[in-house]
Amino acid sequence: MRRNILRLYKQNSSVPVLFKIGIKMSKLNQILEITRTVAWGAADILRSHYRGNQEKLDIQYKSGNDPVTVADIAVSNYIIQGLQAQLGNDDFGYISEETYNGQPSPQEYVWVIDPLDGTRNFIQKTGEYAIHIALVHQHRPVLAVVATPEAEKIYHATLGGGTYVEYRHGKKEKLQVNPTRNLEDLILLVSRSHRSEPLDYILQHLPCQNQQNVGSVGCKIAIIVEGKADAYISLSSKSAPKDWDIAAPELILAEAGGKYTSYDGSTLVYNTDDINKWGGFVASNGKYHSELCHQAANLLAQWHGQE
Repeated sequence: MRRNILRLYKQNSSVPVLFKIGIKMSKLNQILEITRTVAWGAADILRSHYRGNQEKLDIQYKSGNDPVTVADIAVSNYIIQGLQAQLGNDDFGYISEETYNGQPSPQEYVWVIDPLDGTRNFIQKTGEYAIHIALVHQHRPVLAVVATPEAEKIYHATLGGGTYVEYRHGKKEKLQVNPTRNLEDLILLVSRSHRSEPLDYILQHLPCQNQQNVGSVGCKIAIIVEGKADAYISLSSKSAPKDWDIAAPELILAEAGGKYTSYDGSTLVYNTDDINKWGGFVASNGKYHSELCHQAANLLAQWHGQE
């Protein structure tokens, strides 16, 4: 049951005064301030590991051959502990790539966290890695922070509040997509590592052939909201992106005027029984979103018809 009341301060509680579950949307900015601070601290930890001895990353491999390092785990712990210290455990659920237990969170408000999006790029020193932190309510993101440590920027958004980029020295700018290119001239971003034969078929037959390989979903969305590219097309194969890969970047893009949907145009939902996001997805500045979705779906059907 939603309770739009403040939590009363208790002298024997170590949790600061914040909000009960069912917080009003107007309180999101106060939560955003906490999240921004945590994100900057997490970015500093990742930059420190990135510049350190690679042997100390202790690279392990999870199911699906996905790498994980001590940096992933250290930043996951830092973010969760930082948010819990300010927000507590009662009113908020926490789902992180490194702590996910296979079940959705029962809380009404749920943090969905990717402490290191683009671990392969982090290991390979491409600089294309990011931190994703999203607050999800009723299966949709209402607050998001994406940090790009090597660029020393964080992107943040709240539902209905717009998207902003914040620089290390404190300068902040509002971002709004401004599509100008024709369909054939679109700059399309594609994954460095998550590729498959059907995705390559789609990419080869799209009218926009100015395509750039970029690691990390967060980095790709940052490039789109800054107007340096127009769209990102992906397709699951043996594995699928997870909630933590998309939730924060989606809100960052949407609040800047873009769109992030499946090929059929359906809205993405989070904190459900299936953490996986199977199928194809288009993220764009919006101008040719429907056209790109339509063409990608048709090309995928053509590829399957050739099997």
